[in-house]
Amino acid sequence: MINLDCDELFDTWRQQARWLLSHEVDPSVVSWASEGVADLFANDEVLPEASGPFHARIPRALLDTLARASCFRGDQRWSLLYEVLWRVSHGDRTAMMAGDRLGSELQRRIKQVQREAHHLHAFVRFVALPEGDGPHYVAWHEPAHDILQTASEHFIGRMGRHRWLIATPRDGVYYDGEQLVHRRQCPVEWQQLAQNVDDPHSDMWLTYYSHIFNPARLNPKVMQGHLPARFWKNLPEGALIPGLITQARTGKQQDGQASGIKGRGGKRIALGEAERGQKT
Repeated sequence: MINLDCDELFDTWRQQARWLLSHEVDPSVVSWASEGVADLFANDEVLPEASGPFHARIPRALLDTLARASCFRGDQRWSLLYEVLWRVSHGDRTAMMAGDRLGSELQRRIKQVQREAHHLHAFVRFVALPEGDGPHYVAWHEPAHDILQTASEHFIGRMGRHRWLIATPRDGVYYDGEQLVHRRQCPVEWQQLAQNVDDPHSDMWLTYYSHIFNPARLNPKVMQGHLPARFWKNLPEGALIPGLITQARTGKQQDGQASGIKGRGGKRIALGEAERGQKT
């Protein structure tokens, strides 16, 4: 068994996979270490640095597909990619298709990565900082997959010339107004800044959110499909959501009104002559 470590970098994995293919190393005898944990049955066999005699022609579309799927964190993260690559390089392009076992898993991973990128765009909450030499806005996010570097480019055109920072438990990005800097290991100071910042407008936002929440239209399962509960803890309105759901289940769904509105008395409007005639 050959055990490799690509350090969770697609370019490194691609180079290793190229060497493996050139020596026609079967996927069944290769494993990649995951977060430093080596395969129990792997040995210290070293792959020769020189390329082997086998030359494979790989479609560019496949490399792009594998690059997107490589952002998925999970079991056999790199082994599955090599198995797909092996089959295609040996003439079996069905491995790229959704109807194939491997192709189906590959497409599932890509969809999960795309969905996680959407979550970043939808649920990041930037908080403004006082004017200074550092970022103007900071945010904390906890993505399930490695999407930060590419998905954060979404904010470049939307934040103008402002400097901003997004920190996560793993990596971080900082936009200095001209270029986006990605750190694979998020600096501790970035993490502390993003997690400990106080939003001066949070009270106003929470008041607004609690009043626009419509209990009559609440479907908790659908809501959590669009807004997974794992993000609630990092959203300013997240602390309100369980209470709003409980209130909806215990009566508010009957009239669809917030308690502050429901308790107000109505105003009687006097009818004019024309309105009284139409009513009769």
